[in-house]
Amino acid sequence: MAALAVLFVVREPVRGGLDPARAHDAPPRSGFWATVRMFFSTPSLALIAAAGAVTQIVTYGAGNFTTLLLIREKGMTLEEVALWYAIVVAVGMGGGIFASGRVLDRFTRRSKAAYATVPALTLALAIVPYLGFVWAPTWPLAVALLLGPTFLNYFYLSACVVFVQENVAPDQRVLSGSLLILVMNLVGMGVGPTFVGLVSDALRASHPENSLQLAFYALTPMYLVAVGLFIALARVLRREDRRSAEVGAAA
Repeated sequence: MAALAVLFVVREPVRGGLDPARAHDAPPRSGFWATVRMFFSTPSLALIAAAGAVTQIVTYGAGNFTTLLLIREKGMTLEEVALWYAIVVAVGMGGGIFASGRVLDRFTRRSKAAYATVPALTLALAIVPYLGFVWAPTWPLAVALLLGPTFLNYFYLSACVVFVQENVAPDQRVLSGSLLILVMNLVGMGVGPTFVGLVSDALRASHPENSLQLAFYALTPMYLVAVGLFIALARVLRREDRRSAEVGAAA
């Protein structure tokens, strides 16, 4: 019913009507392959897609096995998981996505580099509580520590989506957003859960009591790779900011 109401009642806005004038300088109807080539040949877009994809190796890899880790190796019951883990996800993930929007709104007004520096910082900060959660010998401590990475891990998502939408022409936004999600999900969903499952299975015979814990530890380097990619993106965006300032001064 809501979809039908939107279809017949809400007026479709003019595409790009709220964008700065520069957005209208782009040629209309860029086309499918032209947009694909533009997306993957633009360093900032390719880098943010790669950084988001590596981040999702962590979020999907850990997220798909967190319930099993809490039950099998932290001693939680299914009923306890249903209550306490649900609270962590609701407060942590929901709060992180909400807070990331506020933070990005504030800092991206000063420099586009904030689209990269904010995720780099939050992912770096998430490493310690993530390791604490994996190490925790009791489930109450594990759940308390899990709130940290659950909150901090998702700042990247708002940054990636908004950056892409703001840095392509209006007629390229739908396809560019789809390419971003395609890259992130193919890598994140494809590699993350598979990697954790393979490591856990490989270590099950030698470490039957904590093979999944060790698999979670093995995910930690992906945090560092993601942080490195976001730092590289920040350098690219700072160069773009400098070039824009120089062009503006020359004009």
